[in-house]
Formats: sequence, C-alpha cells, structure tokens
Amino acid sequence: MIETTFNPKEVEPRWSEAWEKSGAYKPKDDPNAEAFCIVIPPPNVTGSLHIGHALNNTLQDVLCRFERLRGKNVLWQPGMDHAGIATQMVVERQLAQAGKNEDRRSLGREEFLKRVWSWKEESGGMIFQQLRRLGASCDWSRERFTMDEGLSAAVLKVFVQLYKEGLIYKDKRLVNWDPHFETAISDLEVENKEVAGHFWHFKYPLENGETYQFPIAYDEEGNPTEWETRDYIAIATTRPETMLGDGAVAVHPSDKRYAPIVGKRVLLPLADRYIPIIADEYPDPDFGSGAVKITGAHDFNDYKVARAHNLPMYILMDTKGRMADAAHVPAKYRGLDRFEARKQVVADIEALGLLAGVENKKIMQPFGDRSGVVIEPMLTDQWYVNAGELAKDAIAAVEDGRTKFVPEAWTKTYYQWMRNIEPWCVSRQLWWGHRIPAWYGPDGHVFVELSEAEAKAAAKKHYGKEAELRQDEDVLDTWFSSGLWPFSTLGWPEKTKELDRFYPTSTLVTAHDIIFFWVARMMMLGMHFMKEVPFHEVYIHALVRDAKGQKMSKSKGNTMDPLDLIDKYGADALRFTLAAMAAQGRDIKLSEQRIEGYRNFGTKLWNAARFAQMNECAVWDSYDPRSPQQIVNKWIIGETAKAAAAVTRELEARRFNEAAGALYKFVWNVYCDWYLEFIKPLLNGEDEAAKLETRRTAAWVLDQILILLHPFMPFITEEIWTRMGEYGHKRERMLISETWPRLGNDLIDAAAEAEIDWMVRLIEETRSTRSELNVPAGAKIPLLLIGADAATEARLERYQDLIDRMARLEYSTSAKDAPKGSVTFVLDGATVALPLEGVVDLPAESARLAKEIGKLEAEIGKMDAKLNNAEFIKKAPEEVVEELRERREDATTTAAKLAHALKQIGGAG
Repeated sequence: MIETTFNPKEVEPRWSEAWEKSGAYKPKDDPNAEAFCIVIPPPNVTGSLHIGHALNNTLQDVLCRFERLRGKNVLWQPGMDHAGIATQMVVERQLAQAGKNEDRRSLGREEFLKRVWSWKEESGGMIFQQLRRLGASCDWSRERFTMDEGLSAAVLKVFVQLYKEGLIYKDKRLVNWDPHFETAISDLEVENKEVAGHFWHFKYPLENGETYQFPIAYDEEGNPTEWETRDYIAIATTRPETMLGDGAVAVHPSDKRYAPIVGKRVLLPLADRYIPIIADEYPDPDFGSGAVKITGAHDFNDYKVARAHNLPMYILMDTKGRMADAAHVPAKYRGLDRFEARKQVVADIEALGLLAGVENKKIMQPFGDRSGVVIEPMLTDQWYVNAGELAKDAIAAVEDGRTKFVPEAWTKTYYQWMRNIEPWCVSRQLWWGHRIPAWYGPDGHVFVELSEAEAKAAAKKHYGKEAELRQDEDVLDTWFSSGLWPFSTLGWPEKTKELDRFYPTSTLVTAHDIIFFWVARMMMLGMHFMKEVPFHEVYIHALVRDAKGQKMSKSKGNTMDPLDLIDKYGADALRFTLAAMAAQGRDIKLSEQRIEGYRNFGTKLWNAARFAQMNECAVWDSYDPRSPQQIVNKWIIGETAKAAAAVTRELEARRFNEAAGALYKFVWNVYCDWYLEFIKPLLNGEDEAAKLETRRTAAWVLDQILILLHPFMPFITEEIWTRMGEYGHKRERMLISETWPRLGNDLIDAAAEAEIDWMVRLIEETRSTRSELNVPAGAKIPLLLIGADAATEARLERYQDLIDRMARLEYSTSAKDAPKGSVTFVLDGATVALPLEGVVDLPAESARLAKEIGKLEAEIGKMDAKLNNAEFIKKAPEEVVEELRERREDATTTAAKLAHALKQIGGAG
C-alpha cells in the first residue's frame, strides 16, 4: 500500500541509481529509431550547481525524457570544461595555503600540471553528482572532458588545419589583460561595474606657443559670440597614467572650434614629445571638451583610431600592470604600479600648471570576474582566428533556416554579433589548457604541426638540417575546445557510429549571454569542419531572478542554492517550478513559496494515487479507452486525450510553461478535484459493472498522467508507477521506458463533454458566488434553476446529489421564479437563483463590496499615474515597474470580481 506521505529524500537517490544502472539513459540500439541528441553545455570542472544550471538542465532533461518516451533514440551527451583560469586559480590557491612556499613557477610547468590533474581526479567534477540529484538523465557512461585524450586530439587537428588554411595567425592587437593572472581574457570574463571615479582635465600646450580663438559663449541659434585666446587643447581622462602613451589628440571633423589647429602638434606633458591633432569621427563634439587623447595601446576605441591613422602605439605596462621599463616611459615612473603612477602623473601635471580641473563622476570600470582586479586593455602578441571568414557560413545557416533560434527574436542578436565579428583571440598565457602546437626555430620561424616530431621534420626541411625548436608557452582559450563540443564529444576526428548517428545534434539549450561566446563558435567550427550545422535548434532560456525580479548575486544575498531547495522540497518540486515559469522571453521570478506550491501539487498527485489504490483502481489486462459506458468515464477519457495533445504540442514548440500549466490544470483540477469526486458514488454503489469500469478508467487515466508528467517530475511519477503495480497487473518496465500517449480526437465524446462541463460550471459559479458574498462555509442554501429546457432540467435531476454535495447546497431543483432575496447568475440561457435572505445581510454586503471596489479603484488610479509617467518608467528599476504592473493587474482582476458580486446583489429582489 502506498504510504501516507511521499519521502523524496528516500525515493530520489534510489531511482536515480536504478535508472542509471538499468541503462535507461543510454541510446537505443535501434537503427530505425529517429535520433535525438542534446550536448550538455559543459559546466566548469571547478563548478557547483547553481540555480541557472538547475533551470538549464531541467529543460534539457524534460526534452530528453519526453523524446525517449516518444520512442526516439536519445543521447544526452555529458561533459565538463577544463576551465583554464578557474582551475589554475584553485590549484595555485591550494599551493599558497599549504605554506610550503610553492607556486607554479617554483614547481615548473610539468610538476604544476601533475598537481592540477591530481586535483581534478580528487575534487573536480562535483557538479555531475549534483546534476544526478536534479534527475539529469545524461548517458553518464559517455562522460567527456575537454582535456581528455580524444578531445585534445580534436583541438590539435582543428588548430593545425585552420593555421594551414590561413585562418589562424599571430598578430599584435589589443586584448583584455588581467594583471593578476598575467593573461589575456575573453569579454565574458570581464565584469563591467559602475564605480566612483574622476575625470581629470589636462591642458596639452600647442607647439611653438601657437594660439587660436576658442568660442566660450553662444547666441540662441548656436553661433559663437565670445572667444578667448588659447595656446593649448583641453582633454579629459579617467586614466591619467595612460597619457604617457598618447599618439595623438583627436577632434571631430565637423567641430569648428578646433578647425584652425587640426594638423598642428601639441607637446605631450611629462613625456616631452610632440603628437599631432587629427580629425576623426570617433570624438563626440558635445561630450566634454570634444577633444580626446588617443592611446592606441591601452584603449579599444583609441586602438581603432590609431590603426586608421597609422599612429604609433606605446605599450606602457608590463604583464603585472606596472609601468614598463621602456624609453617612452619617463624614468621616474618606471616600475610603479599603474595606480601609483596615476597619482604621480596627476601631481606632476598639476605642478606644471596644466591641470584644468578634476570632476567626480561615476564611471564604468572593467574587472576580471575571477581575479577581481581592474582589467587593462593591452597591446600584445596573440594568436587569432579569422572569425569574419568562418562566420559567413554560420550566418547563412541561420538565414536559410538550417538552425533556428527559439524564441526567434534571438536571431537578431546572433546576426548583430556575427556580422560585426572581430578576430577571435584564442591564446592565453596560462599553463592549464591545450598548449598551442606551434614551435619556433632559431630565427623565429614558426612551425605549426600536430606533434613535436612533425614540427622537427618540418624544421629540418625548412633549414636543411636539424634545428633547436622552442614550443609556444601559451595555451588555447577554453572556448576554442568547447567550440568543437557537438562533434568532438561524438568521437571526431575519428569516424564513429555516434558521430554518424547523432550529428547534427537536435537541440541546444543555453542562456543568451553565451550566444556569442559559445553558440557562435560552435556554429562556425561545426560548419567549417563538418560541413553541417552543429544543431538544428537553439533554445534560449531566460534568467532566474529573485521573487522581486532582481538579478541574483552573492553581494545582494538573494541567491538560492538548488541543492538546499532539493533538500527542503524535493527535486520534482524544483524542476516543475522552473519549467512552469520558463515562459519564452520572460525572466523567472523564483520564490520558495512557488516551489512549496508545486511540492503541494506532487502531494495532491500522491494522495490521488493512494485514493485510487485504496479503491482497487487497476488495469488488470488490456484496456480500451473507447469501451466505457458511464458518462463521467467517457468525459475523463476525452479530457485525457485533450491534455495529452496539449502537452505534446507545447513541448514540441518548446513552450515549457504552457506544457506544465496544461498538466497542472488537468491533474489538479480535472482529475483530482472533479473526476475523483464525481466517481465516489459509482465506487461506493451497487452497480458492479459500473464500479469495475470506473476502477479501470481511473487507473488508466492515472497511468497517462504519470507518463505525461514524468519528464517534469520523474521521481514521484516513477515511484507511483511502481507502487500502483502492487495491485493489478505487474509493471513490465520502469516508467522511464514507457510509451508516450498517442490518443486520438475520436476519444472525445462531445455529449459527455457537454454534460459534465455544464455540471462543473454550475458548481464553480455557485461556489464563486458563495465566496464573493461571504456566505458562511457551513450554510446549506438551496439552488433554483429557472427557465431551463427539459434536457437541462433532466441533467440537474440526474446529477442532483453530486451538485448538492459539491456546492454545499441544501437542495437543488427547477422552479418558475426566484424568491425575494435571491442572487442570480445565467448559465447557458437559464437563470440560477440562490435564495440568501436570512443567510447574508445583502444591504450590508452591498456596502462592503462598494467600499472595497472604491479602495481598489483608488489604488489602480495611483498605479496608473505612475505607469503613465514616462519619467518614472525611464528612471525606475525594471523589476519595480514590472512589480507595479503585476499589482495593477491583480487589483483590476479583484475589482472585476467584486463588481460582478455587487451586480448580483443588485438583482436580488
């Protein structure tokens, strides 16, 4: 017998182990089955499960379990990313904490990498166990790692081939530089934060004391009316130390103020060299002085201007962010930390009388997401992929529909990035990662080959003799290896049966913030090496925010740990909550109350199964859903067919929330609240044929529910499935391996649907009226049906006992007129009267309702005033505006209900 309560802590690990051991997660050995493949977005080897992972993997698991039940050959490919910076940081921190005065440089590269691998084997990959707790049905026997032997071979082949095709090259360009880790990093590893900063205004003197007239006053039409004589040009900077590397001062070509001095030169203070004043579209004439310093080696915008005008670019700092020991850096600043140099430069400019002012201002500053230090744009030698060339086929594949984005709106984001793509910097100055397969000869000539032996052979051919070679110290960006993920995990470059069977993969589920960093790279590399798209569909899910709509962060203290939530409410409740809230294009506002509510949904299902088992509901042999004779059984079978069609349709369209919503309504309202109540008289009656039919129907519908709900709530459904087999026909297989319901429209009986629907609406409207008018719960009142046709009167008589019990009525009957003091509503042309005289003080209730409506209308008016205020909408945080809209919607709905109740009272004679 099913226990009184469901215990997820006992059930979940048991089923998780049983599914995996049974081989249920592995693809079918059926060549005729349609393939369905998802590659997991590889979590970092250092990572642990956060709420974003929980959403992402829940949605993937829903799809994989859904398609398995539909008979497809499903592979959900798991794997982990080696996470270059994050992993190296963890191991270096361990070395520091050990107190042995060891670091990676004292250990040397080979020994340090041994330590990293040792850490990986002992502590890495914890997230996979956590994903199992969530119920993730990956084929764990196929687990891959971006640094494993097979994936490493794929990385080498791709790099070498791209190099030999002229699509990988080395260049000196500007990168995001992390002075703590001493490496280039990607944009994704940069966090831009608003901080308190300064604008320092400096004067750069014109060469040879030249002067010009600078306008300082204007008339209403914008014409200058007053001028002053200047022998300098004023610039503003947030990073004074970079002025030492200025290559020019730029003004806009249309800025008439500076027209007389374009082409002339200014003396760069402190550096004591002359730089030109140039005209370029980049400066904004209306911002600051309209003149900007161009430091090509330390600013991304300046870099573009410097390249366009062929300006010199002076590297000012070393890899640690200290001022460089270089001829173009004045001796007094060399070796200073960049921020110490900043203070000194400002002091020295002020001493020269060239500090025009200091302005306190909020500025956006880039920080390394791992190191926490300010990122420095730096001109360095790096390896680059010609992403512009690779992007062409990747763009075309989306344009012609071979790969589709869901929601479709993200296609625009993809195009915007891809059509403006910059060269992709793929080298990192780390030790943990795929070392670049490039070897340098004595004269610097580079040999890019799959192995050192092949590089030596190429060098011998080049030089005509043996040569000493030195391998490049850098490793590859982790996005380079994860860009190969859809085909490298399937065995490429080997021609494996998995590659042939599952590439292209079916669906990629990911977040919008890595469309460029990961999705775009997989598209480019997949198209180039496989000549096919890596996936047919990209589903972009929303962000999970807190209950108020704020982004979760540790600093705000509003993060939610999915493992804590699973401990408290069970994995099923968390999964169903995330899926039920995953509306396309809308962020999820997650609260514990929601999760608790969906745990109660699981409890409702559990109790329904107990009720069914206690009433001997079971399918002993084959059941034909077209066989029932009882109206209520015909009705529930039709409702089951409609629910199955809705869930299938919505999952196919990736509307997870709509699918979950259809299931919730069907299970809670239709099956539990209505059907199980409707069949109690049959189960307790004397008609044995009706009783047997009802037991079998109730069990059959419950089975369909368990299958439909399994992708969302796998644990509780599998447990109920097995336990229901204790009475009745024993289960031949686990629920995870069952067959998805394919129920035709012919199961929908229109007459039965109309009959039961009428009864449901009558009971619901009666309950609603009682609630709105504060009729005491224990008060038994009559119901009178007036002006109904003979068929409707017959319905009332047929279901009178059910209606009276479920609507808490003294009796229900047909009548000619409504007595005085009745409230009424219309149902299908007939009038339903509820005599309330002596039960409810109608005048007092009318006054109460009018007062409540007035309060709500006043609140709605205040909210409308804010929502119609453009200034408020512009300044208020997005979550505040959204919350206000939701409150207005709730207030409007409540006011409408109360107005409906007031109207009913108004009709009481």
